[in-house]
Amino acid sequence: MNLPFFIAKRYLFAKKSHNVINIISLISAVGIAIGTTALVVVLSVYNGFESLVKGIYSTYEADLVVEPARGKFFVPEGDGFARIWGDGRVASVSEVLEENVFLTYAGRQSVAVLKGVDSVYLSKPHLAESVVEGEFALTQLGVDHAVVGRGMARKLGLRTRFLDPLEIYYPLRGAEVSMVNPMASLSKEILFPSGIIKGDQDTENNFVFVPIDKARSLLGGDAEVSSLEIIVQEGEDVGALQRDLEQALGDGYLVKNRYQQNETIYKMMTYEKVAIYMILLFIIIVVSCNVFGSLTMLIIEKSDDIQTLGSMGASHSLIRNVFALEGWLITFLGMLCGVVLGVILCYIQQYFGVIKMPGSFIVTSYPVVVNWVDVVITIVGVSFVGFVITALPAWKVLPKLLSKN
Repeated sequence: MNLPFFIAKRYLFAKKSHNVINIISLISAVGIAIGTTALVVVLSVYNGFESLVKGIYSTYEADLVVEPARGKFFVPEGDGFARIWGDGRVASVSEVLEENVFLTYAGRQSVAVLKGVDSVYLSKPHLAESVVEGEFALTQLGVDHAVVGRGMARKLGLRTRFLDPLEIYYPLRGAEVSMVNPMASLSKEILFPSGIIKGDQDTENNFVFVPIDKARSLLGGDAEVSSLEIIVQEGEDVGALQRDLEQALGDGYLVKNRYQQNETIYKMMTYEKVAIYMILLFIIIVVSCNVFGSLTMLIIEKSDDIQTLGSMGASHSLIRNVFALEGWLITFLGMLCGVVLGVILCYIQQYFGVIKMPGSFIVTSYPVVVNWVDVVITIVGVSFVGFVITALPAWKVLPKLLSKN
């Protein structure tokens, strides 16, 4: 057996009565265990919310979106766009036309984002799951309808069972605003709401879905779109397809993946996760100061043992390793217990939902997803802190004591 490890283990686990150093060491290990548990649990909760947000956005987002690099609208014609429709890796391509419009409903008014979509878009399997009232149908018996976000419907007092129509206004292209009759410079469409949907905050509060032909009629375009939404065949490499389409379409168009479509939100979630990791790691650093104190006191208490080991021919590095390993054992035991406890608590919450979400929310209990990369990062972080803290007394305090002997 390694001699320094054997001596360090004896110092840590040997039975001693009324030894305050062992008590401080135990408190240090418990503190590190609690901090490590908190790290694992909090990071897993962040993973759960991130997965929840991605799931909400995935209802309305495509794998890839093609947008113009300049301007709002474009006509999807040419060899580059023919490449999109002819690529075997593409499951479906839907044309989308978006623009800000003005709404009125039963005397109430609001600005909204009009999203004109085609029949391919309506074939998305998750759309039906987002409906909270009515149905996601934009054409019924040859009559065009609109689907409204839940927040927008609440703002307008809109219900699918009411008989009031939804009036949508947009400025006519090239028309001059008349002070006598301002309405003459506006294009108008009247649709009846067929459904109210839930989703992410932006979709609920701002979006109104209509048939793309109605959107083109309102905006004054024949074949224009604001984007193409592409669904990739299952199992295909989205990144490779994105690079191929970027090359085929040229610099005039942007091809965005899911992350790039909501880059700000995903970056914010990542920054929050890093921030909470650093805060909890700092708490572990503070708790680890107890390890520094207990090791320092242990070195002073074992001065006779140190002198005896030196007289027996033990080198200074061997003696340093004894006390460094002592601190490492305290840190390792606390970290191991914390990781095991944190993972167990996370799996209990993940499968049984013990802790419920307060109020009315999309999910009834706190979402938790254990990511083993986060567990490894936690182990690395706590190990680094333990290494630095235990190295200080072994390499700073001990040499002074050895020099006196």
